[in-house]
Amino acid sequence: MPDVIQLLPDHVINQIAAGEVIQRPASAVKELLENAVDAGSTKIKLIIKDAGKVLIRVIDNGCGMSDTDARLCFEKHATSKICTADDIFSVTTKGFRGEALASIAAIATVEVKTRMAENEAGTLVEIEHSKFQRQEVCQCEVGTSISVKNLFFNVPARKTFLKSDQVEFRHIMEEFHRIALAHPHVEFTLFNNDEQLFHVVSGNLKQRIMALFGNTYDQKIVPVTETTTLVSISGFVGKPEYAKKSRGEQYFFVNRRYIKNNYLHHALQSAYTELLAKDTYPSYFVFFEIPPNKIDVNIHPTKTEIKFEDESMIYAILKSAVKRALGQHNVIPPMDFDREGAFEISPVKKTDTIYQPQINLNPGYNPFAEEAKANLRKAGFTENTHSKLHTASQHHIVQPGIEAPELFAPKESTHFNWHEQWGKEYILATLGEKLFIINQQLAWEKIFFEEVSSALQKKENMPSQKELFPQTLQVSASDAAIITTLMPELKCLGFDISDFGKQTFIVYGIPPGVESGLVSSFLEGIVENYKNSTEAEIKNPGNVFLAKTFARRMATKNSKMLSHEERQALLERLFATHSPEIATDGKKVFIELNPDNIKSWY
Repeated sequence: MPDVIQLLPDHVINQIAAGEVIQRPASAVKELLENAVDAGSTKIKLIIKDAGKVLIRVIDNGCGMSDTDARLCFEKHATSKICTADDIFSVTTKGFRGEALASIAAIATVEVKTRMAENEAGTLVEIEHSKFQRQEVCQCEVGTSISVKNLFFNVPARKTFLKSDQVEFRHIMEEFHRIALAHPHVEFTLFNNDEQLFHVVSGNLKQRIMALFGNTYDQKIVPVTETTTLVSISGFVGKPEYAKKSRGEQYFFVNRRYIKNNYLHHALQSAYTELLAKDTYPSYFVFFEIPPNKIDVNIHPTKTEIKFEDESMIYAILKSAVKRALGQHNVIPPMDFDREGAFEISPVKKTDTIYQPQINLNPGYNPFAEEAKANLRKAGFTENTHSKLHTASQHHIVQPGIEAPELFAPKESTHFNWHEQWGKEYILATLGEKLFIINQQLAWEKIFFEEVSSALQKKENMPSQKELFPQTLQVSASDAAIITTLMPELKCLGFDISDFGKQTFIVYGIPPGVESGLVSSFLEGIVENYKNSTEAEIKNPGNVFLAKTFARRMATKNSKMLSHEERQALLERLFATHSPEIATDGKKVFIELNPDNIKSWY
């Protein structure tokens, strides 16, 4: 039998390695920006075209490379950062493995122009598919300019799995944010398709946060500091009232290197116990300074995972530091010990017997129960039926995608014989011999969802209510890009909004029913849901994610005690929708009872 094992060619090895190191255009951006920082640059420019698929160019004013190094840097495991294995545990630079440039050159065309300060001329090197194309003398500025063109041109399978330009560019923005936050002393500029999105000058960390995410962060964050023999902690954490539904601006850095660590995230989140609304997450920008020999950064090629020598101690220190920071800046409400208005407490004699006070509560008490029972009795139902109706209304769910049975949307008329409010959550209504128990929140969601979806599909503008005083909104660059993308849809919803430039928008009009003071949070909710939506939901003709977001926000506002006329209007609008019994998340909007199925209970 002939020999079958063979050594792979270098360009094949590099292409295989590229699959782990360079997963998408943002991965290449990360590696190139980190190289620029390691070169001692004070100014770095990032130029992107077509979400990095066509061009990624990084220009820096760092130390530059000699003509020999300019050629050698594309060889696998060629690095200037370490010489021995022991150096890994004392490394302070971003890179050290010598894999990135070789991996990039295996799947793209790469051109480098570089010059050292002591040289009058620079060097140009071009590599394609790991193969050297040319090297020549050129005129260029001190530093390095590296261009990556046609990424994944020879790996069509990888290119197929890339997401839309909007999604890929969001990943690039995230990498840009991480590097820019880690090095506030470096000036960064970002161009996307010939448009300048960022120009952040050298400054301190807080200035950098505000430059990247908006000036409003000046009021949203508080400083956190702690110094021990094990670790030094610095940075900022967000105030609880500004927590978001998604894990947006959350950054950990160890020795200026961005890391992901669920254990430390849990420590920080625990410091906010009883301060956050349900399912919300605070922003944080936390930096750890630890001796390099106390950590191991050589866990994964992306170097975002780190092993700590004493992780449990760092957990405790972080949690304590954040708690103290929140307390010192009056984020945690202080106890009021003022005597005025306080309770007068009589002294207790030693002979007195002290009893623990007892409070009797009725967990089943419903302030609307008597009114509901009276209304049911008028309709001819017993109290036993009332309890069964309440139980039944809690357990009716239809899974999305499953054909629902034909329910009882009245085709002949939507004029109900009788309807009444049942607390703030439900409406009871009769039509002939049928009794409907309607979840008011889900009913409003259904109504708004269908009305908004229809307007978005037809590109028809919904009514807009002019603001007496136009509002100015300043957001982060990434959020500004999303709002710009959604501008036509927002106008369909009734938002009269204009781009004022520099991540600023002017709101001249809002949809009827949206409170003027809640415009900022309303739009923020839309942006957050956009970030968390799938590409299929975003591309859906009816903009499912946008319609759902709008519907839920409007439904929450309208969930209140309604007048007779308001209930009648809600019922008519609900039963005018398609499949009125099914909510946007698959639950039933209402259940329907008639004498026949009620008899089955007895």
